[in-house]
Formats: sequence, structure tokens, C-alpha cells
Amino acid sequence: MRDLIRRLMIGGIAFLFFAIALSACHSYHIDVTVRNNTGGPISLLEVDYPIASFGADALAAGADFHHRIQTRGSAPIKVQYTAANGHQVQITGPVLHEKQEGKIEVVLLPDGKAEFQPSLNPAL
Repeated sequence: MRDLIRRLMIGGIAFLFFAIALSACHSYHIDVTVRNNTGGPISLLEVDYPIASFGADALAAGADFHHRIQTRGSAPIKVQYTAANGHQVQITGPVLHEKQEGKIEVVLLPDGKAEFQPSLNPAL
């Protein structure tokens, strides 16, 4: 009987540690899609977000670029690229916050404009 109680206690303690470790490991991610609807190819695409950035050398007209990010702190998402006509474009979007998750689509439009379509939780 003592062995059974001891095994149950050890099993319960192990389960408790496992549950705590599992709950502490949640990682918040945002899936970002950049869609080039500018009407021409773009180059030197860079997307800045809280404490990091990502990009691509080139993005063809009508093409999508996908990247998964994790934010630290709060700051606006910023996009810059070189348009087909050689002009440098810089656009500032909504503020992203730490512990948000979900997705955001960045649709690059003609004339240096963009639409930001966030679907984030929590929506701040």
C-alpha cells in the first residue's frame, strides 16, 4: 500500500511539473503575408517590426511573401521597398504588441500606398 501511495505521489508531482513547463512554453507568433499589388516588380523589400526585421531581395508583381514573426515590446510595423520606377517607398502600419498572435496581410498598392489587414489577438 505504501508503494502505491508513493508511486501516485511521485507520478502526481511529475505530472504537475510537466503541466507547469508546458504552460510556460507558449510562443506568440504572427504570420505576415506581403502581397505585391503595385503593378510591377519591387526590390529590396524590408519589413520592420518590434525589435527585428525581415525582407526579400525582390518580389514579382502579384507575388506573395510569407514570414512568421514574434514581437517583443510594441512598435508599428514598417515596410520599405524600391518600386519598379526606382523610387524608395516607406509606409508605416499599425502598432504590433508583445503577446499578440494571429496574422496580418500587407497589400502593397500602386503609388506607394498599402493596406494593412490585421487579424490579431488580443486586438488592441
